[in-house]
Amino acid sequence: MISKERGTACITGASRGLGRAMVEAFLKNSNLDVAAVTRSESLSGIPSGSAANRLHTISADITTEAGRAAVYKELERLPELSVLIHNAGALAFRPFAETDDNTLRHIYEVNVFAPYLLTQKLLPLAGRTHIINVSSIGGVQGSLKFGGLSAYSSSKAALNCLTEMWSEEFKDTDTVFNCLALGSVETDMFQEAFPGVSAACTPETMATYIAEFAFSAPSVMKGKVISLSLGNP
Repeated sequence: MISKERGTACITGASRGLGRAMVEAFLKNSNLDVAAVTRSESLSGIPSGSAANRLHTISADITTEAGRAAVYKELERLPELSVLIHNAGALAFRPFAETDDNTLRHIYEVNVFAPYLLTQKLLPLAGRTHIINVSSIGGVQGSLKFGGLSAYSSSKAALNCLTEMWSEEFKDTDTVFNCLALGSVETDMFQEAFPGVSAACTPETMATYIAEFAFSAPSVMKGKVISLSLGNP
């Protein structure tokens, strides 16, 4: 089991929505340092006091080698890497026939290549580490699919498979890989895909669950893709 008392939790896509809620959940419910990776936005409004002193904001574009190196450099000076959450994501709601190569490449760069290459970069820092991929139930085989999300859903399906592959390759180490395939969470990304539709879960509720999952799951599961949804999706 990952300790709540020491180490660092690194969260990508941390500037808003679910990522920001996870930053707050880890600061509130553990004593870990929290490395919040954002592309450009700062994390204003984080509670002051001892919790804020444990927050380290890393401004980096993790789709680039320079950005991934910046994350490594910051984590190298912090307490041991306990939790790594690949939360950064990109979505395009566009019919398959109208999805150009630039859009497709961008979706895969953020949703697949960035977690793949960032995990590679951070392997020297990984020991007793729980690495969590934040996926979508739309990438789970047999779930209800929606037209216009072929690039997004297929990228999340790739992330699901990567979780299983990483777990197999590192099965003899202390590093644990799991994946959470989320249903609807009330974020800007969800509203982009489904304008005007109410999501089933708030970012705060999901973030609290994910933070607890980060600590408890390694003792009972490895390499699992877990669907978290009140519906289908």
